[in-house]
Amino acid sequence: MGNKPTVAISHLGCEKNRIDSEHMLGLLVDAGYAVDANEELADYVIVNTCSFIQDARQESVRTLVELAEANKKIIISGCLAQHYQEQLLEEIPEAVAVVGTGDYQNIVDIVQRVEQGERVKAISAQPTFIADESLPRYRTTTEGVAYLRVAEGCDYRCAFCIIPHLRGNQRSRSIESIVAEARQLAAQGVQELVLISQITTNYGLDLYGEPKLAELLQSLGDVDVPWIRIHYAYPTGLTPKVLAAIQSTPNVLPYLDLPLQHSHPEVLKAMNRPWQGQVNDAIIERIKTAMPEAILRTTFIVGFPGETDAHFEHLLEFVARHEFDHVGVFTFSPEEETPAYHLPNQLPQSVMDERRDRLMALQQPIAAHKNQACIGQTVEVLIEQENPETGELIGRSARFAPEVDGLVYVKGEAPLGALVPVTITAADVYDLYGLVADPEPV
Repeated sequence: MGNKPTVAISHLGCEKNRIDSEHMLGLLVDAGYAVDANEELADYVIVNTCSFIQDARQESVRTLVELAEANKKIIISGCLAQHYQEQLLEEIPEAVAVVGTGDYQNIVDIVQRVEQGERVKAISAQPTFIADESLPRYRTTTEGVAYLRVAEGCDYRCAFCIIPHLRGNQRSRSIESIVAEARQLAAQGVQELVLISQITTNYGLDLYGEPKLAELLQSLGDVDVPWIRIHYAYPTGLTPKVLAAIQSTPNVLPYLDLPLQHSHPEVLKAMNRPWQGQVNDAIIERIKTAMPEAILRTTFIVGFPGETDAHFEHLLEFVARHEFDHVGVFTFSPEEETPAYHLPNQLPQSVMDERRDRLMALQQPIAAHKNQACIGQTVEVLIEQENPETGELIGRSARFAPEVDGLVYVKGEAPLGALVPVTITAADVYDLYGLVADPEPV
């Protein structure tokens, strides 16, 4: 046997996908493969793809074509592989394997089979796998942050969304399994755990017969990690019990990412989210009353088929009224396998773009005002990067989630991966600026 080949991973897509990449890396390293960050030098490149919307697919395909032109042996994993396995094998002769979203745990075996000349198709039609704390993992985020997956897949069937088709139905990990992984990550020095799944407020429903997010948060309260952040909380799942657990668990941040998608009941009904239709205002008021300090993030889709000017005005009023801390806006992307693709009254891209710009323009002064209110406060900041030229530090306070929200630019001395007190001195629409407060005694 000669030396084992070197493998690089090109990661595209969401943080759920990132965890899959990290497990593949961990498995390969454990099996003695050299993992190279440089795709040019590696024998194999695993491209972990996204297929959520058209833009993401185009980026994935572009990456595949570039690597194919460089004569790389490509292993295609992730959602695009799950979605288009036959087309990919046909159109990309350099693809030596396709690996589904529920099959990445077999990556070592797949690479070995490819080495023996086989062209491997490893795609379960219905993905059912979910990794636990025993599967090796090699983190690729900054040292202070780790994503912690509590469940995979989704049982909802929103009209615009292809995820259940790509990742299967919801399957939750046990509380014990999640806490065990949280302890491993804390032992590695992680300061912030971001809990993710497609819909975290439904955590445990499939396993325990009822949602168990409150119990999970209370159990994670015993783990020695300063920040725990919850992503993708459906407002209907933010029951008084869950809100009480967030408040009574000191390391759970009062940060809520509510993927509302729209405010108008008719649009929500068309999106196949009728359960959300009449409750937005009341629920948001209830959250704000229960947790006045809560940081609220949300995302909206503009230009859903049939969205009228009146529907859009309703959304503008809703955003103006609730003054969210962070708002993401996406234009509707028609996906062939979803019901929304076949709906009448599809809107031209120009109208969708104009609506997105108007909604963003409405939100910008709100976001700026929220940031301005931080000036003069001293807040904990997780230091994540250092600008080698200026020595300036870059991090995030609790009001900013990794990769989607703003940053805090910090002057002063502090170690990377540490939480330090920073006095905020200035703000703009998206970011904050500050100085390290009274340095710790050496």
